[in-house]
Amino acid sequence: MKDLKHLIYFENLLQEANNELVQQAVKEGDKALGYNCYYIPEPLLNLPGCFSSRLRAPNCSSTDVASYYMTTRNCPYVRAILERAVEGGYNYLNALFGAECCAAMERMEEHFSLIDPVKNKDFFTTIIDPPLKYDDNAIDYYKAGLKLKVVDELHKRGVDTSEEAMKAAIEDHNEISRIITEIGDFRKLENPPITGYEFHVINLVSLTCPHRLIKPYLEETLEEIKKRKPEKKFPFRARVVMVGSEIDDPEFIKLVESCGAMVVADRFCFGSIPGREQIEIREGENAFDAICRHYLETNLCARFMSGDKIDQRHSTMERLYRDYKADGIIIENMKFCEFWSYEKVLGSYLMINERNIPCCTIEKEYVVGSAGQLRTRFQAFVESLEIKKINS
Repeated sequence: MKDLKHLIYFENLLQEANNELVQQAVKEGDKALGYNCYYIPEPLLNLPGCFSSRLRAPNCSSTDVASYYMTTRNCPYVRAILERAVEGGYNYLNALFGAECCAAMERMEEHFSLIDPVKNKDFFTTIIDPPLKYDDNAIDYYKAGLKLKVVDELHKRGVDTSEEAMKAAIEDHNEISRIITEIGDFRKLENPPITGYEFHVINLVSLTCPHRLIKPYLEETLEEIKKRKPEKKFPFRARVVMVGSEIDDPEFIKLVESCGAMVVADRFCFGSIPGREQIEIREGENAFDAICRHYLETNLCARFMSGDKIDQRHSTMERLYRDYKADGIIIENMKFCEFWSYEKVLGSYLMINERNIPCCTIEKEYVVGSAGQLRTRFQAFVESLEIKKINS
């Protein structure tokens, strides 16, 4: 296929958190608001004069300093984030809005206050305690936490948190989500005009760059993909759904696709499922209520322990497998990720034994270092999917 016009530009934007669009927005007076987790609703960080910045640590080669504070037996993602903060990679931030989605994440976020790595006089950190289930009481608790730790803190600093401002933030979110979803839906085609790697890059820039600055590039890319001619023959040997924990390295998706499996759906942290659904303000709701209800309702984090949320995670896996015409599912967990190590075992058992869906499970570091071992696993999985096709 012909190269996408802005792909190299998008790839360059992802080389550092403080990329040129972030720098431009900060220079123009916008507040940069960092976050790590889906529990922090993106629209609340995109109120007037603000932009959201989901934190990554691209090209992280060492976590020695962070490991001193957090030990090496801890999530490599959170260590990489803290390391990058110590290096000065997040000095552009005005705030970090954290969530106790796991003990490792909370500990990392606490260190943003304890050791003061962000050299910005306006910087502050808050952490919410998100609920473990989804019901009316959980929504009320979630709303109270977000009101106290996010909305009120922004209001104190002069940010417009009115109903009109939140409705505008929802409209902005829905427009970005419409573009990303429309691009992602091309992956459902028999011979898509986009690869999983390209989509992951596009979705990542929508999470890490100011919306008002990245949106024109996304709109142009959507129109380009609509007219893009795919390869004459589908260039991959299989189609897979990627499910799992934190994946923000496009090179990991590229590795999977180099082994012959196109990643047709991205059900992982930093993916578009969930994340790029439309927020609807229902009857009787104000904008803040709608945001909170939507994010708790669509959240598929392995931290949720209630039966309905566990069932939701597994039914979503099966739905994506059917909707995107996949041949199998890859379930990934970050090394030392307690929640996803459990979910990986349970999810793969259910998919294989109760729903007859082929699964491959892997554990990885934050930065793909042992590519040889992963490549061997992916190649073997692709071969097994081909054999299943032949025998069916």
